[in-house]
Amino acid sequence: MAKKIPVSASQTPLQNPFAALSSAGLPEGAARPSAPAPVPKRARIVLRREKSRRGGKTVVVVSQLPTHLSPPEIENLAKKAKQHLGCGGAVRDREIELQGDQPARVRQFFEELGFPVGGV
Repeated sequence: MAKKIPVSASQTPLQNPFAALSSAGLPEGAARPSAPAPVPKRARIVLRREKSRRGGKTVVVVSQLPTHLSPPEIENLAKKAKQHLGCGGAVRDREIELQGDQPARVRQFFEELGFPVGGV
C-alpha cells in the first residue's frame, strides 16, 4: 500500500540552500530608490488619411513609429489595433494601414497605449 502524505498537518519546509550563507565581510549595498524609475517618454506617432491608389477606399496610416519597435512588435501592435477597432489592415514599410475612415478611434486606441499622436 502506498504511503499517504498528510495534508492537514503543518509540514516542515524544504531545505533552504541559502541558510549557510553569511553577509559578513560584504560591502553595504546601494540604497534603493524610493520612487520608481520614470517611464521613458514614447515617441510621437503620426496619423494620416489616404485614398489614393486604393480604389476609392479610405485607410488610416499610422506612420513614424518609434525606431526601438522591432518588426514583430509592430506586427503585434497592428494585430491589437485591428482587433480593437474591428477592421482589417496591413503593415508596410514600418507603417500600419488600418481600413476604414475612423481616425478618431485610431487616435484613442494609440493614446490609451501611451503614444502621443499627431496628424489627422
